[in-house]
This record gives sequence, C-alpha cells and structure tokens, in this order.
Amino acid sequence: MKRSGTADLPLHGGRVPPWLAARMTELGTAIAEHIVLEYGPSEFLTRLSDPFWFQAFGSVMGMDWHSSGITTSVMGALKRGLNSRFSELGLAVCGGRGRHSVRTPDELRAFSMKTGLDGEALARTSRLTARVDNNAVVDGFQLYLHSFVITKAGEWAVVQQGMNAGNHLARRYHWHSTTVRDFVSDPHTAILGKPQGTILNLVDARAAKAQRALLTIAKEPVEASLQEARKLTMPAHHDVRAKDVDLKRLGAVLAVAHERELRDFASLLLVEGLGPRTLQSLALIAEVVHGAPSRFSDPARFSFAHGGKDGHPFPVPLKTYDESLAILRRSLEAARLGHTEKVEGFKRLDRLTRTVEEDRQPLADFSAAIEHERRISASVGGRTVLDDRRDRKGMKTTGQQSLF
Repeated sequence: MKRSGTADLPLHGGRVPPWLAARMTELGTAIAEHIVLEYGPSEFLTRLSDPFWFQAFGSVMGMDWHSSGITTSVMGALKRGLNSRFSELGLAVCGGRGRHSVRTPDELRAFSMKTGLDGEALARTSRLTARVDNNAVVDGFQLYLHSFVITKAGEWAVVQQGMNAGNHLARRYHWHSTTVRDFVSDPHTAILGKPQGTILNLVDARAAKAQRALLTIAKEPVEASLQEARKLTMPAHHDVRAKDVDLKRLGAVLAVAHERELRDFASLLLVEGLGPRTLQSLALIAEVVHGAPSRFSDPARFSFAHGGKDGHPFPVPLKTYDESLAILRRSLEAARLGHTEKVEGFKRLDRLTRTVEEDRQPLADFSAAIEHERRISASVGGRTVLDDRRDRKGMKTTGQQSLF
C-alpha cells in the first residue's frame, strides 16, 4: 500500500448550489455504475486513486475545472449516490469534510458489522493514511477532508485533502489498498508496487502480515513514494485557456458532435436523433468511463461537457446536462434487464472519437469553441452561481453545500 498520487489546487471557497449538487450526485453515480458494470468495483477504486482522472471526473460533472472545491463536491456527491446503492454496486463512502472526517472510523466499524470485515483494522488504516499525509510529511497542509471508499470485499481507496492558508493552495492525496487491473489493458502508472493479483481482505487470517505493515507505514520514509507517485498541479488562473487543453483531443470530440456525417453515425450508436450539444457531453462522459490513464493529462478538456458553476469555460448547460443524464439512466435501466446495446454504445462512441483523433488529426479552434458555447448558453439553460446571487438579492441561502 502506497500513496498513488497527489494534486495541488488553488484554494477556492464558495458553495455548490442545489441545482448542481443534485445533478452531480446523479451523474457521478451513473458514471460509477457504468464502470462497475463494465469493469467491476475494483476498477472504480483504481480510477479514484488517480489524481488526473479524478480531476477530469469532477470537471465533467460541472465543477470548476481546477479548484480545490472539486474534491469536496465530488466525494459528497458519491457518498450521497453510492451509499444508497451499496447492495447493487458494492461500493460505500465513509467520512467526508470537517466533522464528518473524524467520524470515519465509526462509519467503518458500522460498515464492517454489515459485511463481516475487520472494522478495527479498517479504522486503523484510515487513521494511518491521515497521519502520514498530515504529520509524516511536514508540507504545511492541514487535512480538512478524509474520504474512505470501500468495497464489500475490503478493498479501499482514500481521497483526502489539506489546505495551506499561507500560500492559498490545497493538496489532495490519493491512496489505494492494492494494485489492481488498469483502466482497460495498459499498466496503471498511478499505482505503485508490483501487481499481487489479489484483493486485500482484512478479515482473512492470511492478511495478518498486511495488517502489521499498516502499523509501521507511518515510520517508513515517504519521500521515495512521493517521487514516484502521480502528481497533478493545477494553475491559479480561473478561466480555461488553450494551453490547458489538448486541442487535438478536443477537436475529435467537437468533430464527432458537430460534423454532420460523424454526428449522424455517433447518434446511432446510442439513440437516434441526438443533438450535437448532447453528443459532445456524452462523448466526454464515455471517455471518463472507458478512457485509458494517459487520456486524462488535460482534465480541463472535460469541462467542455457541462461547463463550470462559476462560468468557466462557460455556464452549466442544464438542458444538456439533464438530457445526458436521461440517456445514461435509460442505458443503465436497459442493462439491468439484460439489454446491453446502449451501454455498449458508449464504448463504441469512445472508440469512434479516438479513431477520429488518430485518423483525421483534428485541431480545435479553441476561441471559436468557447464563443459558440457562450452564444448558445441561453438556449441550453446555461446557469452559474452568479445567476443565483443576482436572483437572491440578499435573500437567505438555503440548500447550498459549503466547500469548506
């Protein structure tokens, strides 16, 4: 068990408005279900433990593409969405921000009562990962969020975040209990150590050696692990700029969504009659579900699915967001009945986008893409938190979720 990666992010406050929080819960849960359905719960933990994928995941959900608030909002959305579906998906989220973080050991003990796992060992693991990141490395970051994601088999991932008020940065830390299979077939660069081929089961008597190792992990030098782990550093500027995006990859998404012959074919992969704006979002969602690890080096690109709550790169298009959610829900409902054609369609859509990228070598006109999104914003229900402030005009805020 080693830390799998870190991310340094500008420290941003604010709130997640209820109209976005509810949609994030639905979209985050639907993406998780697609991944579990296709690759299994271990695969979802693999992705959560990659800082680049995590940032892309938050961006495609409509959060600010580079800010520290992604961590709080994504983990909160997953806890609301996954815990109620544990019997189906086999994933649960314990802990959270502030006072919720200190309840993690108790939540893990309660979880273990239901699953037969060793609750004390899990609680000890939770404390150790927090102590390593909070105390073993003196980097000026004080933890304020600790989320422990666990499967019913006992495999887990930890996502936790600290803030440094002095330099106005947040640092997110990712941990994974075991090296599992990669996204599709390539070796996963974010997980350190040799593949062991087994899933950690803390109840198994043979896990005694692993449990003893957990007790000594805080004494091990962590500098070597930090040098090997994946590290993401996000810029301070709030707007999305061309340099933040792989324009060839974005160009492929825009081509599939907006070029007539490609759009018609891509639409048939999912459901007939999809508009270009919805196809654009679905192509990016499909990549989050099926993309290889190397595809997430530019997480800002995924903000072209549903924009950002602060209006960067453009307002959140609520009509498009809801249509994307409806298509995802219908595909999952059909899959539960044994009809997997629409779920397979997302995989083929991702494959089509990569083929266009490789064969046509498209290059997005970044400025034109931003201008187009802002021009059509009103027609697709574009909304930001600034609109909420103008609407309230001093009225008391209700239903919003604080990022700190």
